[in-house]
Amino acid sequence: MIKSFEELSAIQESCSARLAGKFRGEGGKRAIVLCGGTGCLSSNSAEIREKFSKIIEEKGLSDKVTVNQVGCFGFCSQGPFVKIYPEDTLYRMVHLDDVEEIIEKDIIGGEVVEHLLYVDPATEQKVAKQDDITFYKKQVRIALHGCGSINPEDINEALGDGAFQGLAKALKMDRADVIKEILDSGLRGRGGGGFPTGRKWQFAYAQPDGEKYVVCNGDEGDPGAFMDRSILEGNPLAVIEGMIIAGYAIGAQNGYFYVRAEYPIAVNRLKIAIRQAEEIGLLGDNILGTDFSFRAHIRLGAGAFVCGEETALLNSIQGQRGMPRPRPPFPAVKGLWDCPTIVNNVETLACVPYIMRKGKDEFARYGTERSKGTKVFALGGKINNVGLVEVPMGTTLRELIYDIGGGIPGDKEFKAIQTGGPSGGCLTAKDLDTPIDFDNLVAKGSMMGSGGAIVMDEDNCMVDVAKFYMEFICDESCGKCSPCRIGTKRMLEYLTKITTGKADMEDLKQLEELAATIKAGSLCALGQTAANPVLSTLASFRDEYKAHIIDKNCPAHVCKKLMKYEINPDKCKKCSLCARQCPVGAITGKVREVPFVIDQEKCIKCGACISSCKFGAIEKK
Repeated sequence: MIKSFEELSAIQESCSARLAGKFRGEGGKRAIVLCGGTGCLSSNSAEIREKFSKIIEEKGLSDKVTVNQVGCFGFCSQGPFVKIYPEDTLYRMVHLDDVEEIIEKDIIGGEVVEHLLYVDPATEQKVAKQDDITFYKKQVRIALHGCGSINPEDINEALGDGAFQGLAKALKMDRADVIKEILDSGLRGRGGGGFPTGRKWQFAYAQPDGEKYVVCNGDEGDPGAFMDRSILEGNPLAVIEGMIIAGYAIGAQNGYFYVRAEYPIAVNRLKIAIRQAEEIGLLGDNILGTDFSFRAHIRLGAGAFVCGEETALLNSIQGQRGMPRPRPPFPAVKGLWDCPTIVNNVETLACVPYIMRKGKDEFARYGTERSKGTKVFALGGKINNVGLVEVPMGTTLRELIYDIGGGIPGDKEFKAIQTGGPSGGCLTAKDLDTPIDFDNLVAKGSMMGSGGAIVMDEDNCMVDVAKFYMEFICDESCGKCSPCRIGTKRMLEYLTKITTGKADMEDLKQLEELAATIKAGSLCALGQTAANPVLSTLASFRDEYKAHIIDKNCPAHVCKKLMKYEINPDKCKKCSLCARQCPVGAITGKVREVPFVIDQEKCIKCGACISSCKFGAIEKK
């Protein structure tokens, strides 16, 4: 048990030396680390690790090399990853069959396995070091500190990487000074609202003494978002430390992690981290010999998107149906069990230890005037480098998409990026040089949200995109207020009419009016932002809506009811392959004699014909 600041400092120094020794290969011992994030684990990272351990034992190398897992490396489209220390060699797309070769060539022979290195698409040069890969060059890891370098299930590695230095500093300060440090850093909530974190803490601190709570919102529900999950999987102790600091600052003794049950790896590692912190006295009674006590608890969410809204989340923790409460009173005044409660998301709490450890000025040197620090994004969709990125606020969308994301596959034209998930909006090519921060994205008709960033290219239909998000919102509406419960369904009906060629311009007018009504009249942020995907796509792609309504045509050839497949007779080789693949017999012709044609009445637009044609004779119209 660590009972004093001096003991903690001594242990941290010892752990730091061991961790540094591992990275340097002290004593001639090398280290193999594998990505243990959900993405790589789904691609057999755990089995690869087991095979490494087995072969190393069989070859009698256990005293010369160690094998363990770390958090997400971020470059998901290139996983699974294996890194070798002390050389810092990074191998990507490693399969089970590659394990023996890595051991024989690299571990035993000291030779780099060339075919497993990343190849820079611009130079076609092989890159052996992670920091030399373009994907990583413009990133700054603050919230993702430790992810990809330390074992998330080993508290000693976390301590060696700076864990609990921020807490030790905070416990020596007055509570109000801790809050001021967070306030002066400029940290704003990373869950979507962007409310100043220090100010939220001030509200709770100002409430009369008594039971107070800290809640970590880990209910990450946006389609394509995996930021919070990756932080909890890669360095859960950073989030725990942030929660403890928040608890000390406002005078709370209990904290709750609310994490969706669909994140079993994150939940398991969080449980391990809490247990390890309790075992050495960094959670529990009289932390580091002070009069401050704090305990952390876990509650699992059932996957309701609305529980990402803080008051619905609090109801869920209390065992009630996850539905939002009217505000005011705000949770900082009357929250969990009617006690003052601060709700911060995972990324926000992960930034807190960094600020306390490094100081407010170090954090504030990144970012823009009103949006300090960094932001983690889950970059996905039509992008070459799918993955998890953390960039300074003020980074432009162009840098995010082209420098870090590597551009659009197949050199197709960029069309839009949806930021903020279902609550956000679409930004287009004219916005590419916009610096990313809370205020700029809102001014452009979108929002930061929790950090989902879905890239779309010329093949995406923006009306269909709006319809997709509206279907999601309809499914996830809790039904408490009429504007959201009924209004979103009506909006979906209008969008369905448009995508099936049954709408007129009056329907478009009604859709816009309805969007404004829902935005103004809904109870919580889910309803208030439900219309954003529609309004933002209408603002930038109104011609696409008109094409669906007036011309009965989907320019992107996505909406099936407005699309048809035709065979170009000049390109048709009369081979009958398309006819043989058609599941409904809609294609007729005569082999080697008459070009084949598609009966539009029978065609179900399944795409089997266009996939089977080797000559590009079938076209979408």
